[in-house]
Amino acid sequence: MPINLTFSYLARKFMPALLLVPLMAPASAQTFPEAEKEEIRTIVREYLMENPEVITEALDALGTRQKLAEETARLDAVTNLQEQIFDSPYQVVMGNPDGDVTMVEFFDYNCGFCKRAHKDMLALLETDPGLRFVLKEFPVLGQGSVEAARVSIAVNELAPEKFAEFHLQVLLGPGQANAAKAIKVATSLGIDPDELEAVTKSDLAAETIQEVYMLADGLGLTGTPSYVVGNKVLFGAVGEQELRDSIDAARDEKS
Repeated sequence: MPINLTFSYLARKFMPALLLVPLMAPASAQTFPEAEKEEIRTIVREYLMENPEVITEALDALGTRQKLAEETARLDAVTNLQEQIFDSPYQVVMGNPDGDVTMVEFFDYNCGFCKRAHKDMLALLETDPGLRFVLKEFPVLGQGSVEAARVSIAVNELAPEKFAEFHLQVLLGPGQANAAKAIKVATSLGIDPDELEAVTKSDLAAETIQEVYMLADGLGLTGTPSYVVGNKVLFGAVGEQELRDSIDAARDEKS
């Protein structure tokens, strides 16, 4: 059978049976005879062997459909989780607390890309007086990251005015971040170690990290740094200019 007759042949041969399927019972009986099923398999296989590009086209279409579905789900999550993303009590606010645009960064103290992106945050804050910058602890790189995140949460609770310096030293300091390193930095800034320990073991620390994991799951975040600004989610250390462009776009949407 010529390949170019495949679809018309299938329609002519099997459409009557397909149209009768809803009228047939029980459901287990709604199948083609084995000989016809084998004929269909042969036709499909011959067509795909002659036209392998169809498989690539189908996979591309599937990928596009999945990407669109993910983007739609992410936009819905940003809309539905607005308060927790932008105004949660479980977060650090830097820059202008009353700024007209908020950028949220999900970070991990052991993330090399977060270290690289720190200069982007500083540049944005130095040049954009209307920017409100939110940091969210998203420890995904092991136990040391979780430990450092807990100490960071405690520092922000006990001495928020010292958080920026603490954050800088832990993020950009040598070696892996963990409880020992974070506590050493915090105590060097004059924070009482006993109070620090109490908060790191409190519900506050656990609830903060749990909320961020929930948000990351809803937004489809799989790594750090990740950003949310307006209704847009950015993945990775995208650079100062792309962050700035996203901030400008968010401002435009508001105007």
